[in-house]
Amino acid sequence: MSTRETTGSRTAERATPERRTAAPDLDEVRRRQREEYGGLSWGSAFFGWLVAVGVATLLIALLSAAGAAVGLTDTDDAGTIGILGGILLLAVLAVAYYAGGYVAGRMARFNGPRQGLAVWLLGLIVTVLLALAGVLLGAEYNVLSGLNLPRIPVDEGALTTGGLFVLAAVLVGTLLAALAGGKAGSHYHRKVDRVGD
Repeated sequence: MSTRETTGSRTAERATPERRTAAPDLDEVRRRQREEYGGLSWGSAFFGWLVAVGVATLLIALLSAAGAAVGLTDTDDAGTIGILGGILLLAVLAVAYYAGGYVAGRMARFNGPRQGLAVWLLGLIVTVLLALAGVLLGAEYNVLSGLNLPRIPVDEGALTTGGLFVLAAVLVGTLLAALAGGKAGSHYHRKVDRVGD
């Protein structure tokens, strides 16, 4: 027997199915992936928050332009326009936080709702810090009032029942939207995993 034949038979022996190791269980692989890369990803949450701010800014600008174009600001019924404006602003913020949660959930792969919650928390923390800076440093440092964004029709000086209702609706609406967006973003990865089964 020549050396070439011997080498060929050894290669054939190594390639036999009995010598190969069994493929790992997919559930076990996913469990290890989740263990290693799951949890809260603040980097994903930060980029999701940036997307939420960008989408909110664009949609609010479009909403303001559309309102001015159709003459909503020239009407005599300010109460109706105020309520309509508040509802539209809430819808815009919900869409923006859904998009931010989606981006964070998609980037992080695992724990999408948790990523959406982190996006919402970052938005809340930044808003509170900017408001506190305006109160502590004076009106010239009030970044929120300097942005000239459309306002919810609530007097900033007095905290009324209507103001509390609007604030609660914005907080709950944006939170639910961010959680749903995070879940939808991570759901994409579950679909990809099912294709590999």
